[in-house]
Amino acid sequence: MRLYKVPGIAQKLIKGYTWHRDRKEKTVYLTFDDGPVPGVSDFVLRQLDDYRMKASFFMVGDNVQKHSALALEIAQAGHGIGNHTFHHLKAPKTSLAVYLNDVAKCQKVIEEKLGIRTKIFRPPYGRLGKNFLSSLSQEYEIVLWDLISWDFKQELQPLKALKKIKQHTENGSIVLFHDQQKSKANLQKILPPYLDFLASKGFKTEVL
Repeated sequence: MRLYKVPGIAQKLIKGYTWHRDRKEKTVYLTFDDGPVPGVSDFVLRQLDDYRMKASFFMVGDNVQKHSALALEIAQAGHGIGNHTFHHLKAPKTSLAVYLNDVAKCQKVIEEKLGIRTKIFRPPYGRLGKNFLSSLSQEYEIVLWDLISWDFKQELQPLKALKKIKQHTENGSIVLFHDQQKSKANLQKILPPYLDFLASKGFKTEVL
């Protein structure tokens, strides 16, 4: 069974991460991981612009380096920029030193290409060990999510996914999407009606 909503008990027990924002504010935080990717990130930008909504993009440094004009377009549109490592590393399979160096490399390219010193970080796959969390928390807010679209799953039923994330959206939700190639087809079916839903329900969107 696929969980779209991270259980509240898990959010309470797994400390050190930002799972959501203020539940009193009628605001949703849209996030996109793994870009920028031409043909996908620019589609997201157009949708957000159509609805006058803001999001935060957790960028892979290698993609920023390859597609710096697109990354800059995202930043200049007023969206938030986060660090997602340079090589999209898996923390459990990487030494702490190598991982931290990769994070620093991503930060460096974001600074060089976008002129931004980001203070938010999301680990690829949402996984970090204690030592990783302890080290990175000194410099970044470690942002996870409480609501996930599963848009990268090829076997996903997009209409079912859309129904689920609409059902579980609440004040302060941090919603995870991906602006990567394998998410493109699902994203095109899920994102526009989801943004329409947010607008119809009176939700604001803000950067993290």
